[in-house]
Amino acid sequence: MDNIYILAIESSCDETAASVVKNGREVLSNVISSQIALHTQYGGVVPELASRKHIEKINQVIGAALSESGMTLKQMTAVAVTYGPGLVGALLVGVSAAKALAYGAGLPLVGVHHIEGHVSANFIEHPDLKPPFLCLIVSGGHTHLAIMKDYGEFEIVGRTRDDAAGEAFDKVARAIGLGYPGGPKIDRAAKEGNPHAMEFPRAKIEGCPYDFSFSGLKSAVLNFLNHEKMAGHEVSQADLAASFQNAVVEVLVNRTILAAKEYGIGEVAIAGGVASNSALRAAMTAACEKEKLRLFYPSPIFCTDNAAMIGAAAYYEYKKGRKSGWDLNAVPNLKLGEREKESAGGKS
Repeated sequence: MDNIYILAIESSCDETAASVVKNGREVLSNVISSQIALHTQYGGVVPELASRKHIEKINQVIGAALSESGMTLKQMTAVAVTYGPGLVGALLVGVSAAKALAYGAGLPLVGVHHIEGHVSANFIEHPDLKPPFLCLIVSGGHTHLAIMKDYGEFEIVGRTRDDAAGEAFDKVARAIGLGYPGGPKIDRAAKEGNPHAMEFPRAKIEGCPYDFSFSGLKSAVLNFLNHEKMAGHEVSQADLAASFQNAVVEVLVNRTILAAKEYGIGEVAIAGGVASNSALRAAMTAACEKEKLRLFYPSPIFCTDNAAMIGAAAYYEYKKGRKSGWDLNAVPNLKLGEREKESAGGKS
């Protein structure tokens, strides 16, 4: 069988990324231009600035990915791109670049769901991982528990009712003076703190045992900080970070293990930016070992936004004949498991 080489592009938020992926699991190049330094001064991602920076970097990043792979555009089998969800302006830069490249080179275009990409990041380093499996998806904008029934086919069994876990990390980090990006900074600070110094709530949704809610936890942290400040008490930044992180991790792990047992699934994966959190990895590893479940997670470089994961997901989309039309558009609120009319173009 001929090898399938996919040039993948990712620009859904504040990373401009391109990658060449062979047969869905072998990464030949993975180039990422991060905007963290640009957005840190604002305490979060500024959509307009992100879009402009993508325009500046997109051609350089794509060129570097092809060069690093030792291949040319003409040697690619298809061009893949994230078309949602994400920031609409940022998505449009990647979609426009991918469409131009694919059209110019006479290659098929494959639109990829960003969250499906995060799940597929697990395929890169785990060649024995195949559907069906349960995946906990945790990022700045999403917290889902989903069963990947087949490649590209999902059944969502749990989701957040309000804030995503990553969003809560960012807001609490800002409140306790750690700044942006919140996830990695809370993870580092928590290593020096006592995770049981403060007891914060673990929300449960009646009748929906696998759903999440983090807005109450976030409010509890802010209220605690305000109360201590008004009382003139000094708060340990490390203890607060550790206690907050412990509350988030406990809920994420407990819901995941409960769902795995209820649905009789023996393989569990985690994906998304928060999947690189050291406390979550440790707690999930311990829980899966106790319950005799197999656990998979990507290396940190494949947890945060990258194009290699998009190439991995695109391989299976391509194999199923799901190719996009030239009218492919950015869909900022695209839901997991939904496709925009077969990626806005049908099977071409």
